[in-house]
Amino acid sequence: MGDLVPIMLGMRETYDLAALPRGEYAFPGPLRDRLVAAILNGSKTSTASLEDEYLREGEPLPAVGDMEAVVGSDGRPVCVTRNTEVTVRRIADVSDDHARREGEGYLDAVQWRDGHEQFWTSPDYLAYAGQHPDSINDGTRVVCVTFEVVQRV
Repeated sequence: MGDLVPIMLGMRETYDLAALPRGEYAFPGPLRDRLVAAILNGSKTSTASLEDEYLREGEPLPAVGDMEAVVGSDGRPVCVTRNTEVTVRRIADVSDDHARREGEGYLDAVQWRDGHEQFWTSPDYLAYAGQHPDSINDGTRVVCVTFEVVQRV
């Protein structure tokens, strides 16, 4: 989204929300509501997804500088985020720091992995994915993204 030019209103940047991809965390409902609240209060500054999701959908991996309009359970934008770091790593190599920055209360990468494996094998995820992901093991590749909120809506 490098060609998206911010509009200056006073000293505050604003972005064309319609021009940005939607950032959807989990599925609409209580989990999404908690994740969006954590983004807005600054406790969630990172996220992770299976690399396989991008490959299956034929979507490019996120990149540093990419922006998105994060939406709540009602589908309306709540903020704009910009990626500040993107790495693809084995699930076994996700750091404790990344786990804590996900803002879900994980104390370390072991708790993070357990929580994410439960999500990625849940009925909701399997219905979304249309298939069961390959077995999740130490070599499973995840896309870890660190981001910052650049605009509240």
